[in-house]
Amino acid sequence: MDEKYFAKKIESKWQKIWEETKIFEAEVSSNKPKFYALEMLPYPSGSLHMGHVRNYSVGDALAWYKRLKGFNVLHPIGWDSFGQPAEDAAIKRGIDPLEWTETNISQMRKQLKRLGISYDWRREIFAHRPDYYKFDQWFFLKMYEKGLAYKKTTQVNWCENCSATLSNEQASGGLCWRCGNTVIKKDMEQWFLRITAYADQLLDDMKEIQSGWPEKVLKRQRDWIGRSEGAYVDFALEENPANLKTIRIFTTRIDTIYGANSIVLAAEHPFIKANFEYLSEEVKKVVEKIIEERRKIADHETEQEKEGIDTGFRAINPFSGEELPVWVGNYVMMEYGTGAVMSVPAHDERDFEFAKKYNLPIRQVICPLDQYPYTCKIPQQASLEKAYTDYGILINSGEWTGKTSEQARKEMTQYAENKGFGAPAITYRLRDWGISRQRYWGAPIPIVYCNECGIVPEKYENLPIVLPKNVKITGTGESPLAKIADFVNCECPKCKKPAKRETDTMDTFVDSCWYYFRYCDPQNQTLPFNPELVSYWLPVDQYIGGDDHAVMHLIYTRFWNKVMRDLGLVSFNEPVKALLTQGMVVGETFFEIIPNPDDPQGKGKRIYHPPHTVTVQRDNKGRIISAKSQDGRSLQWAIERMSKSKGNGVDPDEMVEAYGADATRLFILFAAPIENELVWNESGIEGCVRFLQRLWRFVRKWKDTITNANTNPKNLTFSENARKIRQKTHQTIKKVSENLESLQFNTPIAALMELLNTLYDLKTEPTNADESVIFAIREAVESLTIMLAPFAPHTAEEIYSELIGNQNGLLYNGARFPTYDPSLAKADELEVPIQINGKTRSKIKIPAETTDEEIKNLALTDKKIFDLINGKEIVKIIVVPKRLINIVVKN
Repeated sequence: MDEKYFAKKIESKWQKIWEETKIFEAEVSSNKPKFYALEMLPYPSGSLHMGHVRNYSVGDALAWYKRLKGFNVLHPIGWDSFGQPAEDAAIKRGIDPLEWTETNISQMRKQLKRLGISYDWRREIFAHRPDYYKFDQWFFLKMYEKGLAYKKTTQVNWCENCSATLSNEQASGGLCWRCGNTVIKKDMEQWFLRITAYADQLLDDMKEIQSGWPEKVLKRQRDWIGRSEGAYVDFALEENPANLKTIRIFTTRIDTIYGANSIVLAAEHPFIKANFEYLSEEVKKVVEKIIEERRKIADHETEQEKEGIDTGFRAINPFSGEELPVWVGNYVMMEYGTGAVMSVPAHDERDFEFAKKYNLPIRQVICPLDQYPYTCKIPQQASLEKAYTDYGILINSGEWTGKTSEQARKEMTQYAENKGFGAPAITYRLRDWGISRQRYWGAPIPIVYCNECGIVPEKYENLPIVLPKNVKITGTGESPLAKIADFVNCECPKCKKPAKRETDTMDTFVDSCWYYFRYCDPQNQTLPFNPELVSYWLPVDQYIGGDDHAVMHLIYTRFWNKVMRDLGLVSFNEPVKALLTQGMVVGETFFEIIPNPDDPQGKGKRIYHPPHTVTVQRDNKGRIISAKSQDGRSLQWAIERMSKSKGNGVDPDEMVEAYGADATRLFILFAAPIENELVWNESGIEGCVRFLQRLWRFVRKWKDTITNANTNPKNLTFSENARKIRQKTHQTIKKVSENLESLQFNTPIAALMELLNTLYDLKTEPTNADESVIFAIREAVESLTIMLAPFAPHTAEEIYSELIGNQNGLLYNGARFPTYDPSLAKADELEVPIQINGKTRSKIKIPAETTDEEIKNLALTDKKIFDLINGKEIVKIIVVPKRLINIVVKN
């Protein structure tokens, strides 16, 4: 054992041994329970960043822990290697996307191996290679056969900067998810996947995963799917040139219908189109303005000032018989419901804002339960300061007055259905997934267009439809594939006559929907995977990644699993049992803002300055006071997600080179709870290096003594020092085990550090230690070493091999995670402070097993406390179990 701790030497040694022994390769086994540990696969951008290191260190810690607990662990990796950045690189660098992608993968693979992440590299997959995207195309054809893939002309979200369409999820907030530029609306023919067919299942099946998924992710999915239960109601139209008879609205609050003051339509509503030429010039201008403004807004949830106008037409409220004006409003969307709403300003916030702006009547028809009938005297006009949106008691509502909202909703919906002017209804916010992309670097859509046969799916035996090479990419206009005659011109699979291929490629989220199923059977050339292999490994036991994918990847992959289930490939509803969303790694950024008059949100464009070029002044707590550029201009600053574009990225290679892979991994897990954001501060890593060095020195000092120690505790009488070491060891095993089971990673590392401190505090030398102390130290060192493996595996392997005299390490030799003895881990005695009215007045020492009632009695009989409370009235006694007791008295 070397005198000093040499990280590079140890890490290169064990990475070679792991590769030679194939210790991380997993196969189906009936002898062990299985565990599938999975991190979201990376995009090969060129190099890893510290966010990657955090994600993969978490997954690797869990994989090591489960292996040491006796599980058969599948821990694979691959590459989400299609996508726009490769095309950007082709344009900027004059390099082929394939060459750029493969070079980046080679670099990032080296980095992952240098970090020592314990992947089964045999299972590596590449989304851009034909043997993988062949099955993207296979799935598309299966969905086409089932009516789940279809083409239509529609308004799509379009990013001018990326020259590409975006799904609603990718254009959330009105900005492109990749480049951040404003998104507009554009009419295009697009291929869609009918995810809406699974809307109810996506919602209802959440009950299967709610115990293992973060509630914030499930909530975002619920909100995005947006199931609304309500009713359709037909409002009869008075005379109009198009002679349309009714306008159908959707409402979730039919109980408020007597409060309707108008019908408000989307500018694109069929009624407006049918009667457009008969509208006044003023109304036409407003309608055209709303349509034009909407083309600039990708996300219809984006807040905007309410605008509208009365069309002059009238409709009849079928419940009250009241004549209502028909308006056009910019806050009503054709995509949601029916594109028409009844405006009830007293009980809807958007309608209230609209009514206030245009001085429309506001009639209260719902009274709060706690006010009825005392303050709701059934006024015809209420002076409301804001909309009352809760349920309550109906007022001003004909025969339903006095009934609860819940009761009225059922009865009024049934009434509308019986009378023939309504029906129960369910609507969704979720829209079908547009997967067409006008890009080269993606999976070609396997469709052929034939003048004789129309749209024809490619034959399965002709898959994969391979991307041509040496394609000129400009980044503008139609797909580059459209200009490749050898690709476009083909034979119709049906009639064999000349035809043309689809030139759009698939959204890259298609690749990531099912990649982790392919890990189970990556070489299969006939099917995406063998269902029997998937039935063994899936569902994923623990998935790790960012919650920024809540309504993209995570909802798409749940949909894909249900489609695969219906194809007979899998037998389960949900693909992932448990999800951990780690916080981002962030760092300081410095920038100036350049105004952008074309930005409707007025945010301007940030120009970032690399931190090493910025002069920074800080206060005594390290907080930034001022920042200046190299030429003296004042800069703004923020804490933001690490990225190359912001200049605040940290190269993991530099950290590994300077400190070692184990110290880098140890620090990134230790620095903050895994769910929290981690603000990078390199100085913290030095403490992790010192911990590993101290452990190395301690083991080297005691190695010869403890390797020859008595291993049978039954023959020993334990001294006080030995007993304390064993107590701390078993307490640490308990804490580390419980923390890892609950996916806490910083606190177990702290516990290991405390155990090492206890060993150092012993102040005993190997030459004068009694046999019981030597046994206790051996037990502590072996336990600490094995528990260290999930966090610093190279160091743990080296120490363990030195202790047992075998060079093949922990897993090869069947090491198991230690288990604690409750009797040894039990605290001997606890010190409990006693407070009077919140101020500590005394302390008592009690056995760890003392009950709360016994603690009360001991506190009340403590001499100091007795003297202080004697003669005073005790109001109450508060016991925080085994921590403190507070006696509240009247002064």
